[in-house]
Amino acid sequence: MKRGPTVLMVITAILFTLCGGVAGASSRWGKDYFPNTEVITQDGQKVHFYDDLIKGKIVLISFIFTSCTDLCPLTTARITQIVERIQDQIGKKIFVISITVDPENDTPEKLKTFADAFYKGPGWTFITGKPDEIRAINSKLGNKSDVATDHRNEIVLGNDSTGEWARNSPFADIENIELAIRDMDPAWREAYFAPATVLAPATANYQGLKVEREPGQILFKKICAPCHTVGVGDRIGPDLLDVTTRRDQQWLQRMIINPAKLRAEKDPTLAALDAKFKGVRMPNLGMSPTDTADLISYLSKISAEIADLRAQPEATHVHHHEDATAHHDHGSMDAKP
Repeated sequence: MKRGPTVLMVITAILFTLCGGVAGASSRWGKDYFPNTEVITQDGQKVHFYDDLIKGKIVLISFIFTSCTDLCPLTTARITQIVERIQDQIGKKIFVISITVDPENDTPEKLKTFADAFYKGPGWTFITGKPDEIRAINSKLGNKSDVATDHRNEIVLGNDSTGEWARNSPFADIENIELAIRDMDPAWREAYFAPATVLAPATANYQGLKVEREPGQILFKKICAPCHTVGVGDRIGPDLLDVTTRRDQQWLQRMIINPAKLRAEKDPTLAALDAKFKGVRMPNLGMSPTDTADLISYLSKISAEIADLRAQPEATHVHHHEDATAHHDHGSMDAKP
């Protein structure tokens, strides 16, 4: 039965327009646009960029460099969240490609260490290669700067088979990014019309936690959750349960506001965390003192709530809805090494 346009498709169209537009079926992006140069994956495998990584695939492409201390780790962690939500298609229809913007320094070995800190499953390829050739690829994707720290903090979504391409922000709502990448698949567009049928996550939570929208919770969900949890266990970074009692308040504030300065001072606590969580470092998030105080207050509050629930015999883990996930999927600052 032929169906008309849906709200889901309209929302996606608006999202793509806001994020840079979509190249339609007549897009010139394809075999005559992308270099088919040889590149090297994080596993040391030599592949051709177009034939092996783009041709006939739906892709999500990001730009990173392994020594980045700002947004690259956070961007990659956000992509990890997306990958977790579309596990049914990763490595089958949808593939992720992270391209270095620092090919002179990013060897396959460095990319491997960086990649393994975030994801070890199929369908996600990190690539480097000859500097001129990697820069030619990046330029075709819109990242024209030769300075690694000036690269575009965005992701590129595309379907080579249909010629549809779009830019998006890795810091948009995670549901919207999932929607955008799934919508690149015409079969998915035809089959699914209710967002709830595909966007419901399955994340462990504690029954009984109240869902709120306090500033600290929002900050945690947007900034911390890609790397951290609270009471669920280490993720990309350490679990933050009781971090406000295990760590000095001033240290926490400094760690959140400017971890690079702590690292430059050879802070022993941070050095131990860097040694434990190899390949990824807490980035400089540009947090204000007020936002930092809100975040610390939230971490203290949620830790206390979890402690109360654990003290109750009937406390159990359940699958809960996405808003409650904000209590547990949190960012990375600290855990005892």
